[in-house]
Order: sequence, then structure tokens, then C-alpha cells
Amino acid sequence: MLEDVDPFIGTQATDLPAPQGLAATWWWPKPQVGNTHPGATYPLGMVSACAYSGGYPTGYGRYELSTEGLPPSLYDRTVASGFTHFQQSGTGAIRKYYNYFRVTPMLQPLDDLGQHWEVTDEVAEPGYYACTLASGIRCEITVGPKSAVHRYTFPSHRDARVVVDLSMGGLVIPYGRTVPLRAHLDLVGPGQAQGEIRVEGAPLALHVECDAHPWRQMLWYDRRLMPGGTRLDFDRIRPTTLRTFGFMWAGPSEPGQTVELRFGFSLRGVEQARANLEADVGGGGFDERRAATAAVWRSHVDAVQVDTPSAERRTVLSTAVYHSLIKPCLARDESPFWPSPGPYAFDLATMWDVYRTQLPLLTALRPDAAVELATALLHIAEEEGNLPIGYRMARGADRFSRQGSALSHTFFADLCALNLPGMDWDWALVHMHNDLRRTYGEDFLLRGRAHPISHTLDLAFGYWCSARIAAHVGDRALVDQFVPLAERWRNAYDPSTGLLRDSEFYEGGRWNYSFRLQHDMAARIALAGGDEPFVALLDRFFGYGADPVRQPGLAPSVEELADGYALDRFEGLNNEPDMDAPWAYQYAGRPDRTAEVVHAVLHQQFGTGRGGLPGNDDSGGLSSWYVWAALGLFPVAGQDLVLLNAPSYRESQLALGSGATLRVTTDGFVEPEPDGPPQHVQRMTLDGRALDRGWITTSQLHAGGHLHVELGPEPSGWAVRQRPPSTPSPLSPR
Repeated sequence: MLEDVDPFIGTQATDLPAPQGLAATWWWPKPQVGNTHPGATYPLGMVSACAYSGGYPTGYGRYELSTEGLPPSLYDRTVASGFTHFQQSGTGAIRKYYNYFRVTPMLQPLDDLGQHWEVTDEVAEPGYYACTLASGIRCEITVGPKSAVHRYTFPSHRDARVVVDLSMGGLVIPYGRTVPLRAHLDLVGPGQAQGEIRVEGAPLALHVECDAHPWRQMLWYDRRLMPGGTRLDFDRIRPTTLRTFGFMWAGPSEPGQTVELRFGFSLRGVEQARANLEADVGGGGFDERRAATAAVWRSHVDAVQVDTPSAERRTVLSTAVYHSLIKPCLARDESPFWPSPGPYAFDLATMWDVYRTQLPLLTALRPDAAVELATALLHIAEEEGNLPIGYRMARGADRFSRQGSALSHTFFADLCALNLPGMDWDWALVHMHNDLRRTYGEDFLLRGRAHPISHTLDLAFGYWCSARIAAHVGDRALVDQFVPLAERWRNAYDPSTGLLRDSEFYEGGRWNYSFRLQHDMAARIALAGGDEPFVALLDRFFGYGADPVRQPGLAPSVEELADGYALDRFEGLNNEPDMDAPWAYQYAGRPDRTAEVVHAVLHQQFGTGRGGLPGNDDSGGLSSWYVWAALGLFPVAGQDLVLLNAPSYRESQLALGSGATLRVTTDGFVEPEPDGPPQHVQRMTLDGRALDRGWITTSQLHAGGHLHVELGPEPSGWAVRQRPPSTPSPLSPR
């Protein structure tokens, strides 16, 4: 439920109980911090707003840049120099993030702008953030799809002020600042101002209204007031020529006086920013916008319901749903790079993070939004020449292409399998085909494999997904061309080891990437020597029989990291390639092993409190994994397949965007203990009919129904013989 959401989960370094049992053998080098922020957000909205310290990576919080182990502290407490807009959620490894348009309520002179105040009395709910600065000013923020509303409550003071700084962005870490290339500011009437900055190639406009009557309204430049001025223009700004600038409202305040600022934003100029503010806020104000956003969040979060006596477990689940639906940002009719109207999206950071878990969850809960995102990706390909791996509110080459190849193809294949309305599949197929031949795709076509070797798996599966869509549109020639190329996944593996060939890997090693769920898992297992050798490889990877390990701490040494990497171990869900590995056991007839690993992850790697995530939430990719696994489900992205497992809650309900509802009930359920044994499926029925296999199709999931699971303490014969389907041809029947 909405009231159970805690947006503070993941905002500080991981602080979970010491792992026990199997989980104690897992080792991960990636930062032990969720990298989330507690600011005001709107589901898949364009705007977020939060207290700004300049900390890595969201602009909120206490930490320096971190790439391994525990994050080093930048501050010893929570501080803020104001409140900024546009934050990432749970990501890492990028130095520059937005944090544009800092708003600072002050009792001090303008010369003190940029001072950090201690933050106390923080409150965060979906769509709302509040805190008190050490100056005594109470600060509240809410947002709409393309707007933000601030409310500040001042103590008595002879010269209070609200300062809007348009000159700054990014983070305070080294090389983390973002400097506008150009800026234009105007005072357009009493209590109204507007401006536009061009940052990282993107024009970002705002229209702001302030009800601080009869305070003075002014422009300022280089911390000096410009009384009587109504316009500022800056061209060709460089870091060495930058001087701060912005708007300000100032005057005496009475005890408890409130000042409200309403911001509309657009990537298509100040007039559209004004229109967006009118559409989002209209004649209302802070309370109306907060209530409207909360109602939208409630409809999203309450789509997943669970029955548990544990308030903590309800909080973990509800917060996971919330985190799963913050990104990407859908900003219809807002593309700054091409003039046509229609879907536009940014903060896809990145497909590598979200294609396995978050995009299938988005498709289940909001199929309309999934189609909008897919169409936006096709517009990007149309205008910029490629389907992106990552896409930000910035102009430039796809800087994330080294993470993976052809990941949009997986997303498109899922949408096509559901035959969702609104997609132009002929148009999609054109861009899917072209995208497969760029960058790493050239080596794949010429040599049969590409390095990093994980791209060979991506590209082969991209051809498999494209063949499905070619069949859907009736292009048999492309099907015949794509199917042999899809078989080239085999070229990535070394038959002598059953693992991937030696190569470079993006975050992880060959063990992390060796257990992804191929479209022909029967052949994959045979390549490893059969069920027993394949299970033995998985057991080694997951640490069965291994000694407990010690996680990297603060500033781990090169030797410590090298020793950890040499373990070739599951990274406890703190690494994207590991996300589907626990379900690989099911293809070898060992659903009991899946139950054991998933149980250990669910109950030892997630918790409440600011340190309740084991690592970067990755735009909701990690939280979406929790949602699926807790319900006893796991989508095999791109394959029209959902694997089944023991659920983690006595009863749950998933309100699907199709209008149907999936209800999961249990017999024999025992409320789990973090270090206790897992429960195993004994029998399962779907709408009263026995389900002896451990999977359903995505179409069956979206049709809803009643999944009933009988549980017991020991493994059974359920789903041991009927393996999940392997489909070497994309046209193979289920």
C-alpha cells in the first residue's frame, strides 16, 4: 500500500544483518549503496525534486564518488544548499547528473548562496518531500508530470528571500559540475519569470510563478542584485567564464509565512513550459498538486498487494514497487532534437539495468506506458540512427553501448508476443534490423562472434527476437536470414569448460555472464556436458559448500579486490548479469536450488531503513527483481515465458494493466525467517487445473487468474521432468 512506501530505503550505505548460510558465500565488488534519493517524484514523470548536497550520484546525501565497496563520505551528516530538479534513481558510474535550477530559501545575504545547512525532520512520501533547514525554514516539494511546486515556511525575518539559481548543475565531486552553454532569463510580470538553459546539448526551459507578494522580484548576476533589470542573456559560457545568475524574490517575513513557487518545465521552450504548468497545476496550488500526485502513485503502488503480518516486509515490497516505476521519464511532445510531436523518453539508464526485470514489470502494470516507451525508442532510432542502450536528457553518442547490444529487441519481442495495440511492427523491424549491424554487430556478422563476448549473446538473441517480429509481419525472407544468425550464441561458449570464452566483461567476469537464460537452454546445458555438469557449475557459482567470504569495505585494496574476483562468485544480486542466473537451475530439473538461492536473496539482501538495499537500485531494475521473485514469478525477457517458484508471501495480488488480476494463494505457507530454510513447491494449480510444469506464458500472466501453490519444507517432484521450453527456432510452438 502507498502508506507502506519508504522513499529513504537505499539512500545510504548498505546496512543489512550479516549474511548467513549460502548468502555468506557471495561476494560483490560493486558499491554497497542503493544510490536512491527520497525526493518528490511522479510515476514515469519528467520531473523530480530533492534536497541538494552535491553528493554522488543523485545530488542528495552524504557520499563521494564510489566504484567499489562502501562509499566514502563527503559529509558527516545530511546537508543541503537548496533544492534541485531532475535526479537519477539508483544508478552509478556517471559523473554528471542534472540537478538543474537550484532553489534556495535563505535568511542570509546573497553572498552566502551555496552554503550548506544541516537537514532535519525529513519526511518523504511518493510525490512529496519535506525537511527543515538549520536556518529554521521548513521546506516542502511536490511534483507533477512536468512541473514542481515548492512551499517554504519562514520564521520572522526582516529580509527573507527565495533564490533560483539557473547557472549550476551536476555534482560537487571532481569533474562533476555541469555548466550551461547558453542561458536566457526574463522577468515577465509580477511574480512571474522564465528562462532557458542549454546543457549537454539539450535546451531546458522553465516558467515560474511565485506568490511572495509584496516581496521584491529581481534578477541577480555574480551574487549581485540587478534592481530594475528584466532580462539577462549569456552565450558561449565556459567553466572559466561562468558567474552565477538567476531570479530572486525577497522581503520581510512574518512568523509562519509561506511562499509558494510553481515551476513548469519543457524541452521545447518557455511557452510550452508555461502550458505544462497550467496543465499540471492550473488554478490550484501545493496541496492540490500533492493530493493529485499521491492519488496517481496509489493507483500504481496498490497494484501489487500482499498478505503478511510483518510491517517491515510490506514496506520492502511496496517500496520496491515504487522504485520500479520512477524511471524512465516519459515526456510526450517534448523532444528537443526533432520537431514532430509524439512519445519522447529520457533517463533510460540503462537498458542493461532494466531489460530483464523492470521493463517486463512496466509492461505488466502499465502496457500503455510500455508501448509509449517502445515508440519513443523507435523515434530515437529514426532521428539518431540507433536504438540506444542508454539515453539521457543530453545530446551525444550512446556512451553506454559497451554494456550490451540489441537490448531493445528483447523489449520489443515481449510487446509483440502480447500483440499490444499501438505498435507499428513494420517500422520497428526496419530499425531492429539496422541496429543489429552497427558497432559490435559488424564483427558478429564477419567473424561469427564479437568481443566483449557477452555481445555475442546479445546479438544472437537480438536476431532471434527480430525473427519473431519478422514472422509476425510476414517477412519470411528475414526469418530465414535471422534464424541461422540466432544460432551463433554457441560461438560464445568454450565447450571444454561449459563457460563463456575468455574475454573482457563489463562489470563482472565470465562466470557472471555464463548463466543467462538463452532461448535454447537445452542446447546450452548439453554444451556444458548435461544436467549434472551444468548444475555443478551453478553450485560452484552460488557458493554451495564454500566458506563464508568478507565483503569489500571502505577503499578496498587492489589485492583485496583481486582475491574477490578470483572467487568467480554470484554477486548477491549486486550485479545485473546475475539477475536471471538463479532460475537457470530450473532448466536442469532443479527447482529446489532456485528456491534456495531466491529465498536467501529475498530475505537477506533486502531490508528496511536507509541502508536496506544491497547495491545500486539501477533505475528500479533491482527493486523489480524483488517484486517478481517475492510473488514467485520471474519473466524470461523476450521469450514469452514466466518461470514459477515458491512465493514469499502467504497471498498476493497483481492488478495487471490488461484489466485482469493475478491472484497467488498458498497452502502450507510458513512466514519466512531470514536465515531459515526455504519452502518448496509441492503442487500448483492455475484456475483449478494442475500445473505440473514450472512456467506459464507471458500471455497467461497478462490474462490473470488464480495461481494456487501448495508448499512444504522439502523438495518434491514438481517441475523436475517438465523443463521450461527451449526454442532454438523463434517459431517453435510452446
